[in-house]
Amino acid sequence: MEFESRLVPIMREGVDVIKMIFFGRLQDYLKSKYADRSRQDINQLAGAIINDLFATPNLQEPFAGFVEQNRDCIAEEAHLLATVFPELCGPLTDALRVQFLCDSREGIDSTAMLNHARDLNVLVLDRDLPLPKHFLEMVRTLGSGLRILEAKNPVDHDTTLH
Repeated sequence: MEFESRLVPIMREGVDVIKMIFFGRLQDYLKSKYADRSRQDINQLAGAIINDLFATPNLQEPFAGFVEQNRDCIAEEAHLLATVFPELCGPLTDALRVQFLCDSREGIDSTAMLNHARDLNVLVLDRDLPLPKHFLEMVRTLGSGLRILEAKNPVDHDTTLH
């Protein structure tokens, strides 16, 4: 049980790294598509799209107001994710499934999140569920390749996970 209680936060950190990678890619895409928008708007839009995908809305102001004002744009961009970022659907699928498993360990039902990702065609249905070790290796590879994990490697806790 102690191993499992240590594993959930490590896996959640891995999910956060995938979100950070996706955030950076999404920012670049949105900057070029919405050149007239401010940097803050682009950041909030990218964050809102990720929050929508992972079913983690930020209910605090000014973020909730931004989401309300940009609801159509967020929905439109969310529906384009699989088309614009096909190479990220695999890592996003793994992160969504890991979040689902971590949530379920903590008594949270995130079935709606997986269904939403499936409806957006982001969830790769025939992809195998990643074992913790393989998920963390993927996170490490993607994160270090983009220099996200250089300063502090949040998922470098225990490489004996299976």
